[in-house]
Amino acid sequence: MRRILAGVVLAAGLACAVAVSQTADPTEGIKKTALDYVEGWYNGDSARMERALHPDLAKRHLGHDSKSGTGRVEHMSAMKLVQLTRGRADQPTPQSERTTKVTILDVYGNTASVRADMHEWIDYMHMVKSKGEWKIVNVLWEPTPEAKKRWGVPDEL
Repeated sequence: MRRILAGVVLAAGLACAVAVSQTADPTEGIKKTALDYVEGWYNGDSARMERALHPDLAKRHLGHDSKSGTGRVEHMSAMKLVQLTRGRADQPTPQSERTTKVTILDVYGNTASVRADMHEWIDYMHMVKSKGEWKIVNVLWEPTPEAKKRWGVPDEL
């Protein structure tokens, strides 16, 4: 009886170990996608940027209308962001002007929320896992206080 019980416990333990080992940790793929986005921008690497983005990306921020002094939501598509990145290919951001801090805020199933601290702005990203790959579907960003001063953007809009 003891042998049967020991065998059952051992088999259950092995089954749990196999199940845990087969459950992939999503943080590696999420961080890779965020770094493709950040470093793709810094390096002007449009292929890397495109790899990070879902085709239906919506990138937004509260811009400043200098004429009225009010804020307005400005939109950017995946295609526009890839084009802007491509336009930087011959002007990569100098190493001294790069900040790259990626923080995974939450992961649930096939979705994730991520914060990327960059040199002149903070991006909040929503990602989705599609066909086995993490893709950025939403970005909401705001310049850092230092960038706002350089760009002449008020703190509140």
